[in-house]
Amino acid sequence: MSLRVVKKILKKVNSHAKEMSKLSDNQLKDKTQQFKKRLKQGETLDNILPEAFAAIREADKRVLGMFPYDVQVMGGIVLHQGNIAEMKTGEGKTLTATMPMYLNALSGESIILVTTNEYLANRDCEEMSQVYNWMGLSAASAVPENADDLKVEEKREIYNSDIVYTTNNALGFDYLIDNLASSKEEKFMPEFSYVIVDEVDAVLLDTATTSLVISGAPRVQSNMYKMTDEFVVSLEEEEDYRLDEEKKNVWLTRKGIEVAQEYFRVPNLYDGKHVELVRHITLALKAHNLFEKGKDYVIEDNKMYLLDSTEGRILENTKMQQGQQQAIEAAEGAEISDDMRSMASITYQNFFRLFKKIGGMTGTGKTANKEFIETYYMKVIQIPTNNPVIRKDYPDKIYPTLREKLMASLKLVKELHEKGQPILLTTADVELSEIYSEILLHEQIPHNLLNAHNAAKEAEIISEAGQWGSVTVATSMAGRGTDIKLGKGVKELGGLAVIGTELMPSKRTELQLRGRSGRQGDPGFSQFFVSLEDDVVIDSGPKWVHKYLKKHRNDNPDSPRELKSLRFRWAMKRTQKQHDNQGYNNRKQTMDYDESSKKQRNLIYSQRDELISENGRFKFNAEKFILKYLDGYLAKHKADFTRNELSRLIFDNLSYTYNGVPDNFPITDKAEIKKLLHQIVKQKLREKEAKLENVEEIERFYRLSVLKAIDTGWVEEVDNLQQLRSVVESRSSAQRNPVYEYHKEASKSFEKMQEYVNKLIVQNIMLSVIEIGADGKKDIYFA
Repeated sequence: MSLRVVKKILKKVNSHAKEMSKLSDNQLKDKTQQFKKRLKQGETLDNILPEAFAAIREADKRVLGMFPYDVQVMGGIVLHQGNIAEMKTGEGKTLTATMPMYLNALSGESIILVTTNEYLANRDCEEMSQVYNWMGLSAASAVPENADDLKVEEKREIYNSDIVYTTNNALGFDYLIDNLASSKEEKFMPEFSYVIVDEVDAVLLDTATTSLVISGAPRVQSNMYKMTDEFVVSLEEEEDYRLDEEKKNVWLTRKGIEVAQEYFRVPNLYDGKHVELVRHITLALKAHNLFEKGKDYVIEDNKMYLLDSTEGRILENTKMQQGQQQAIEAAEGAEISDDMRSMASITYQNFFRLFKKIGGMTGTGKTANKEFIETYYMKVIQIPTNNPVIRKDYPDKIYPTLREKLMASLKLVKELHEKGQPILLTTADVELSEIYSEILLHEQIPHNLLNAHNAAKEAEIISEAGQWGSVTVATSMAGRGTDIKLGKGVKELGGLAVIGTELMPSKRTELQLRGRSGRQGDPGFSQFFVSLEDDVVIDSGPKWVHKYLKKHRNDNPDSPRELKSLRFRWAMKRTQKQHDNQGYNNRKQTMDYDESSKKQRNLIYSQRDELISENGRFKFNAEKFILKYLDGYLAKHKADFTRNELSRLIFDNLSYTYNGVPDNFPITDKAEIKKLLHQIVKQKLREKEAKLENVEEIERFYRLSVLKAIDTGWVEEVDNLQQLRSVVESRSSAQRNPVYEYHKEASKSFEKMQEYVNKLIVQNIMLSVIEIGADGKKDIYFA
């Protein structure tokens, strides 16, 4: 879809404006039922779009006192078509969403709006539900303050609303939890239809490599984390271990291996008998060398929390896998959390592709248009601003060192603050934001600090950032979704000044921060200060830049030296693009890895849904299934059974109460063994079915037996796949394609899981105990 087509549809919407404005309140409200009736009679959403948009637009005006501008209607059209509307900061994306949300809700299918944090979801729901309710539709937030205490019935009621506001995190976890339900009564999620993702680049790109993982029973906790941490802190870089920051890798040198063997008193560290010790040493080395406090994680109340790498927010309910979390906790002296077994997992990429249609809103999406098309089949369409953007975006100022960059940026901050011009000073991570805060305190400049430590006050801090004399230091989270309105007299001073203090990891992030200033035609400017010591430059910068820094780092550091040559400006642009491409490759690789998980997950979840659904009979011949399993087992068992082996087979799989194989039993005769096993199966099944009153109870028993087996097997498989990825990544050093290796091993793992599930089904049916209580209620106890 092109902007030209969007403008044609806009004309049709505008042609109904006068007609809608003449309707009484009741007549306008009645439009909802009329639209629903027309849809049932065969009209499509596209057919009724012009009238429906005009109706809800008029309702916005009457209920909220806001009449969506033409540009907002255009944004709404793009969203309805399943594309991304790029709308600049302050252009009213929240109001824009009311139009496609209302239109699609008329279909009666699930309509969800996803945003980046709970505050925004609740704020938007509270405000916009007024207009939906007025037009006869229901709206609810899936992240209320008491979200953790919600019962299944309450969650079901929320998701049954016509329109639901939530966060990407909460929605993803609700999906995984819903697919762990053991009965229809425990399920609460609707079938996914249409979702609008606010700040779509933050959700679908920046967090794309983050897997949502639900953890269950903890593994046996290792006692090696503290021990290996104490060993690693005694090592010297280059001498005992080597570090490759670019490839995020660290390893022991030959001398380091000898030191480890002496420290742990093992003759050969790599003889295959000390795999766990080697793994823990590697985890400890990574914890000390590849992860930074304030950038990758924070410690609060002696507990470790991961940070979003792009916005500096705390990632709720998210932990590193394969023991890396516990290794960092040991390195920081924090409380070591349980290493939990993964029960369910999905990446954001594959989660959002479950929806029939996705719409997205952002202020900065065009630079990632190709990736959105390739991954989500969505185009980015730039919507013109209602008022021209007059903000001035100045080229970056480049300095050799961090110290010089901070000195130069501080000089500008002091100049602006003296005249009262408000400043939003942005940093790439928590640590730098706190360093800058300390500098400002030393300079006696009052300011607000916004980072992962005080995200609860985010909206309040950001909303005040445009007031006279205000100075706000923030990580790149910078209050996405919250408008910065200019205070009295600020326009005359030049508007909001956005000062960046680091080369951002992508052009999108940089543009997002620049866009905090100059909303709705306001004045303002943005200026970034970068250095050759910035993380992005260290990670992705050209070698000649690193050599220049090494040579000139200490040349007159007390006087900031700005590097003005085009060569450096070109290098910074290339570095940012290189880093951005690296992010794209990481996201693509994550999706490639998750392809096996996706196929397996879809198969398992569809099987579970069939089992849980009570529509129709559960066609399962238990006797035939068990006998087939036993026949297969006997066929694979080439050698003759011993009396003890046959008894164990029966005790472990068929009956706890079996008296044992008779002394005179022909143990070498496979046909007789088969006959004996078949007899036991038939007798046990008759006994069980006799305790169950009717066909429905018998079906329920078999249904639960199969469901429990699938769940147990799937939990093992999810955990195996999580572990498998870290194993195959090491094979790249042997010139093997890790993604190919992963799919090959994942396929083998799934086949083993299916065999394991079949065994569990047999055990659940044969070894379970059915007890009838005093009240006549039957309880089933599985082995």
